Amino acid sequence: MDIQKWLDKGLDFIIDFGPKVIGAILIWIIGSWIIKKMMKGISKLMTVRNYDESLQKFLTNLLGWLLKILLILAVFGTVGVNTTSFAAILAAAGLAVGLALQGSLANFAGGVLIMIFKPFKIGDLIEAQGVLGVVKEIEIFTTKLSTPENKEAIVPNGTLSNGNIINYTSHGTLRVDLNIGIGYGDDIKKAKDVIMKVLTDNPKVLKDPAPTVAVSELGDNAINLVVRPFANVADYWDVYFEALEGSKNALDAAGISIPYPQRDVHIHNVK
Repeated sequence: MDIQKWLDKGLDFIIDFGPKVIGAILIWIIGSWIIKKMMKGISKLMTVRNYDESLQKFLTNLLGWLLKILLILAVFGTVGVNTTSFAAILAAAGLAVGLALQGSLANFAGGVLIMIFKPFKIGDLIEAQGVLGVVKEIEIFTTKLSTPENKEAIVPNGTLSNGNIINYTSHGTLRVDLNIGIGYGDDIKKAKDVIMKVLTDNPKVLKDPAPTVAVSELGDNAINLVVRPFANVADYWDVYFEALEGSKNALDAAGISIPYPQRDVHIHNVK
């Protein structure tokens, strides 16, 4: 008798909730497929409209999360859960979580500020929060950088948007700063001409702005020259290494010395 009673209750449960559960599963499957297609379409549309790559990824990421939340609410509503009450519970839970995760909210706000003011974009070489690297991805909460050592650095958007940012790419060119010393007995003009020829013969050194070679200091052991060629961002390190090596070889060939720290010692014989 009890078995029959439980079977009847089970059958009634299946009849009442079975279609709702099946409907909820179908809504989840179809909704997920639609969201996936929508995100691809939106991403393609933004690409056609020449939206900034950083903005594309940020907006698609944010929109994807919002659509998934709406889909979850629709699934709960199909099963019979009161979505109004659920939304109220979700809002209360969100407030509690928000108070506990103020840092994450600050990072989200920082990501929005980065999208609005655009201090950098994907592909830019920046230095911020003690990290130097190329921007690879701007997410909702963090920004990913690829460092010169090919390491991935993940910087929170909150601190990133509130701190100092140096963007090495925004102007398109960079100045290469070198310091080369020559001996006090060497001809300054000849040394400057030799180094300038090394720079002008290098095709990666820009003609405009023109490179500079000038005396910066009369040091203890050498006359110090500042060497300032300009290069495209992608050619920075090539120009740095080539100018340094080329200047050394050219000065050696011209008979101009590059002194190293030294001291004159005078010995007096005291009888």
